[in-house]
Amino acid sequence: MIPEVVDAKYVRDYIVFIRFADGKAGTVDLKDVLQGPMFQPLRNKDIFCQFQIHPEFKTLFWDNGADIAPEFLYEQLRVPEAV
Repeated sequence: MIPEVVDAKYVRDYIVFIRFADGKAGTVDLKDVLQGPMFQPLRNKDIFCQFQIHPEFKTLFWDNGADIAPEFLYEQLRVPEAV
């Protein structure tokens, strides 16, 4: 089953807080992912923070057409440890 992003909020730099449909939530740092021509504009933080959740594919996407596979986001998720 492909994970679905249901909520995402910009934190800082290239870090995004993401919540998935199964309830798993945490942060993902996408700094090292922003390579290649499609992602180059996103190195500008003013553009990066304007991501949206794709209504059909349930992942992060930007107006320039860039998106990131939800499976990748799920695998990279850093879940805060319980105290």
